[in-house]
Order: sequence, then structure tokens, then C-alpha cells
Amino acid sequence: MAKIRKRGNTYQIDYFDPMGKRVRKSFKKKKDAEAELGKRVSLIAENRYLDVKKDYQTTLKELLEKYEENYGQQASFNRGKKFYLSNFRAHFGEDTKLANIRYVDLETYRNQLRQKLTKDNTIRTVSSVNREISCLHHIFAKGVEWEMMERSPFERGKSLILKENNKRLRFLTEEEIQKLVSECAPHLRPIVVCALNTGMRRGEILSLKWDQIRNEFIYLRKTKTNEPREIPINDDLAALFRGIRRREQLRSEYVFTFHYNEYKRKKARSFQVTKTTPVAGKSIHRVDTAFKSALKRSGIEDFKFHDLRHTFASQMIMRGASLKQVQEILGHKTMTMTLRYAHLSQEHKKKAVNLLNGLTASNGVADSTCHKTGTL
Repeated sequence: MAKIRKRGNTYQIDYFDPMGKRVRKSFKKKKDAEAELGKRVSLIAENRYLDVKKDYQTTLKELLEKYEENYGQQASFNRGKKFYLSNFRAHFGEDTKLANIRYVDLETYRNQLRQKLTKDNTIRTVSSVNREISCLHHIFAKGVEWEMMERSPFERGKSLILKENNKRLRFLTEEEIQKLVSECAPHLRPIVVCALNTGMRRGEILSLKWDQIRNEFIYLRKTKTNEPREIPINDDLAALFRGIRRREQLRSEYVFTFHYNEYKRKKARSFQVTKTTPVAGKSIHRVDTAFKSALKRSGIEDFKFHDLRHTFASQMIMRGASLKQVQEILGHKTMTMTLRYAHLSQEHKKKAVNLLNGLTASNGVADSTCHKTGTL
């Protein structure tokens, strides 16, 4: 039975639609609530209710296509969202009406993701699950904004985002750095050295072009935060770039390339690659396999390519750089992310002060002071 009730300073309409679904909506004024409830009751009586409820007419396929149309140009779309949309179509069914997707369906999907194995047969990480659920949440939020549905099913329950453990901070010691670099394949070594000296992300390094390097700076245009940033080039990295220039002679626009020293008869029978033929290296798109092999050979465990970025920041802090300097180079929008390295600065200072141990112990001053004050 349709009715209106007062809830605090608002008036809520409460009724069941023709599909048996309970609908409740609040209004600031009683007259607005009465008018809206009267309109909806009339539509139900005239069997026209479902004609105006877009949730019952719009399919998931239509919403996903509109989303791809508007966000398909994002840098992250082909790396992640493209696959997420495919998963949503397969799980919910692209012909499913938006009104039939309930909060419980979203929670069930989230829980299934937690148990879904990756291509390496490992359980998905919490952050991986959260990224996919966040994408789905954004899709439904845009659906409401685009007036393709009245209300997002995410609004009918608690947040489905899982709590992440962001305390993990794995970085290499100086000894581990030397081991890793020495075990890298020839095409991988310059990439790792660049990461260790700049803190750049993998995608930023692999897409780096020579025209981005000038005046002793690397100028990044496309970044994760969509904000350009400038990274200073130290002496070690400058020497690396000079060596690559001499060897490659700028035959490729990309800095880091890979050479396939073999005949290409199947692809170009009329052209044979010889030792004297100057051939431009191919741009590198993935280094996963080579990096894992280098880690295995160097005996380094529990380490990912992104941890090279943590290594850069950690070593910078321990060598005296300020948190503000590290924040600017890494491109963090706020200091929050950079603060994870703050304790390293404190530990470094403690080690430095401990170099003075024994300086005043010989005259007994330290012992007598501690006895009088009762402090350590």
C-alpha cells in the first residue's frame, strides 16, 4: 500500500512497483512527496509505470557501450577497464535490464572475484579486486548521471571496497641492487637502471622517447595522474643515455629497444638482416618474463617491478633527500603517499647518531646523569 511518512525533516514515499519491488524516496516538502506519489500511483493504475522507468528499459549492454564511448580514450582503458567490461558482460549478461541488477548481485560478484585465480594460478590481491569493483561503481554512477537509470544498486548497501594493506614497502638494499643489475638480460639492464635512478613507472620508461630528454631533464607528458612532471637526470643515468645513443645512433624514436638478430625470411623474403645492416631496435612492450628471470638468478624474493620505484624513493630518503623532493619527483599529488617513507629518514638519523656511541662514556658523565634522572 502506498503511503507517506515523515522521517526527521523529510517526507518519504513508500510503495511497491508493478514488479513487486519496494520503492522509497525522500522529499524536503510534504506537498512534493504527495505530488510524486500521486503521479506514480496513477502510472501504476494505467499500466504505464514501466514505460517511464528507464531502469526497466535500459540494458547493461547500452550502459557499457555508452561508458566505452565516453571513457575509451583513457590511458588506463585498454590496460584494465576493457577487460573489466568484458567480465561484466559475461557475468551479469549484457541483455540484463539495469533494474534487475541488485546490490546482492554486486556483492556476490565481488566475493567471486576474491576467489578467482589469476593467469599465474594465484589468488587475486585485494587491490586488484577493488580496482574492478571501483570501475563497476563508476559505471553505475555515470548511468544515473546520464539518466539511464534512477538509482545505482551500489547505494542500497555498504561499500564493497575491501580494506587494503598499504603498509608493504619492499625495497632493495645496495647489495641487492648490484646483484639484480648484474643478472639482468642486456635489453632489461638499462630499463632497471633507469627505474632505480628516476623512480619512473614501468609504462613511463618503456614509452620514453628521445625527444623527452633534454636540458638534463626527462619530461613526462603522459602520467598516471595525467599531470606532466620533470625528472632530473643524474650522472649515472646521463652516462647510460650516452651509451645507448652511441650504440643505437638514434635509429629509433624510443630510448629502450630490443634487437631480434635473426633472419626475417617469412615476413620479408627479399630482405636479409646481416651483421653490417643497421637495423632499428623494436620498442619494448613487456618485461615481465625477463624481470622474473633476473630476480630468480639474483636470489631476490618477494619483489615486483613497481618496487624499483619504492627502492628509488627509499634510497633517496636514506641518503638525505627531503620528503618534499621525493614527492615532486615521484609525482604524488599529496604528501600522504610519500609519508610511507618517512620512517626511513628517522632510522637513518638514528644510525648516524649512534656513530657517537662511546664519545662521552669514558668520563662517567652519561652514567651519573642517568642515575640522577632515572632516564635511559
